[in-house]
Amino acid sequence: MSQPTTTTTSALRRFLPSSFPARHLLVTVLALVVVVLVCENVSAFRHAQLAAMAYYAIAAAGLTVLTGLNGQISLGHGALMAVGAYTTALLLRDDDLPFGVVMLAATTLTALVGIVVGAAAARLKGPYLVGATLALAVGLPGLAVHFDGVLGGEQGLPVNTPRPAQWFDDAMFFITGSELGHQKFLAYVAWGTLLLVLLLLANLVAGRYGRVWRAVRDDEVAAALAGIHLGRARILAFVVSAACAGLAGSVLAMVVRLTAPSGFTIVLSLSLLTAVVVGGLGSLTGAVLGSALLVFLPPAVTDLGTELGLTAVRAAQLAPLVYGIVLVAAMLAAPSGVVGLGRRVWNRVRNGKDDG
Repeated sequence: MSQPTTTTTSALRRFLPSSFPARHLLVTVLALVVVVLVCENVSAFRHAQLAAMAYYAIAAAGLTVLTGLNGQISLGHGALMAVGAYTTALLLRDDDLPFGVVMLAATTLTALVGIVVGAAAARLKGPYLVGATLALAVGLPGLAVHFDGVLGGEQGLPVNTPRPAQWFDDAMFFITGSELGHQKFLAYVAWGTLLLVLLLLANLVAGRYGRVWRAVRDDEVAAALAGIHLGRARILAFVVSAACAGLAGSVLAMVVRLTAPSGFTIVLSLSLLTAVVVGGLGSLTGAVLGSALLVFLPPAVTDLGTELGLTAVRAAQLAPLVYGIVLVAAMLAAPSGVVGLGRRVWNRVRNGKDDG
């Protein structure tokens, strides 16, 4: 029984490129094909859900670098998303800039905020770091209320969502044979951004910086004795993570079409951390799976409650309770997340075949 498994694995390895960047690029291209197939065969409502999953996954992937690889827990990523979202809303207000430039500006500004916060966070550990980032999550969205003349106060700012360029519209019609609707275009923008972020992060994590972050996480003393500058490593991890959060906030603003303080509360930061833990701490794939759970589980519970005879209001009220129970059960049954559970099952199946 072991020979077919070994033969299949060897054939798969021969098919894949030997270098990590080429392998990651191949996986990204295959994922892009899957995204196009999915987006062309679902409704506009699903396009909105897929776009939401994408911006959650961008932020969760960045948080994976910070928490999963470098061991720093942050509860302030919702506030960092707010920085990217408000920057996008302000820069798109006059429709003078291409949305790609706006997204880059939002990412850069949030990365600069990440340098400041990361420099302070590098000196903190454990509950002190959690407390500092919690203060960021609570305080930063409040700036929108204080500077209501510029940032819109509690009502927030409407966001002019971008339109596809004519060449992109024509190219997608040539490839898919269908019209590129507005919601579908935003789903493509969100998933294109997510795949690009995952490609960059996968190469970064597989390289020198990934090894440095893991060394700092596993044993600070040994890492320092090996010549690693702990402060620089932590600040760099925070900046990369903050840049991802800013980019996610920019995508969120374009998809939701509104940027308001109520969208960036501590609940958002906790949801991102939950997605990272449930998906699989330290795994980029886990960040994507955790984000999918975040987006699709609550409406699925609501639909199930409605089918069981509950009113729409009661079914909606039931969703957070069932959602919490499912998450707690998932963490008890699989402390290493969905990705860790999948690996254990795969190893058990493979070892069982080898023994057989």
